[in-house]
Amino acid sequence: MSSYSPIRTSRQIWQSGQRIERHRHDRAYSAVVLSGGYEEYGNRGCLRAAAGDVLLHGAFDAHLNRFPRSGAVILNLLDPAPLPAVAMGRIADPDAVARAAERDPHAALTLLREQLQPLEPAPADWTEALARHLLTDPQCCLGRWAREQGLRPETVARGFRRVFGVTPALFRAEGRAHRAFGMIVDTEAPLAGVAASTGFADQAHMTRAIRALTGFPPGAWRTSNPFKTAGARAG
Repeated sequence: MSSYSPIRTSRQIWQSGQRIERHRHDRAYSAVVLSGGYEEYGNRGCLRAAAGDVLLHGAFDAHLNRFPRSGAVILNLLDPAPLPAVAMGRIADPDAVARAAERDPHAALTLLREQLQPLEPAPADWTEALARHLLTDPQCCLGRWAREQGLRPETVARGFRRVFGVTPALFRAEGRAHRAFGMIVDTEAPLAGVAASTGFADQAHMTRAIRALTGFPPGAWRTSNPFKTAGARAG
């Protein structure tokens, strides 16, 4: 995926039956569901959101969206400091957050964080279970997992791609790149050590993956503010 979809603080209206093909944003943001609901299939797994739910996206997250029933009204808030361990949560008063965003998006983010209660979605079928397994055990053998579920490997590859927009192997590779990227920007660990601890063959392998994910090599993220750099590129 060589380009990024622009994202800004805004309110969006989506109709029932619409679908957004897999895309990636280079800025972190939070999506507050004001009404209706939708499904998101991305590198954090499958998230089914209803009114009052919040989906938290890190920089360079990729996903596709489906609006299968009632459509949705969504408030997107650019978030310079998303909660990395939280993919989804719920707030008690989404309308208050929306009203605050009309005056001051920063105040809206503060209100959102004060209300946010993390949620842990449960997988609904084998594609979602596999996504969760790949996120928690990136070293898993896909062929063995398929056999344990009574599925053929080719069925797993086709079915997973139909739902998530990528093959299980690419999903796993992107997850590895995201884990490495997080260590690069959040720690001072040597790059060779980051590569080894996140499962890359060597530092050069990790460099190619980080460049493909973010547009920049690891060293560039060590010498600049990553979100400032991403914002400058998007502007």
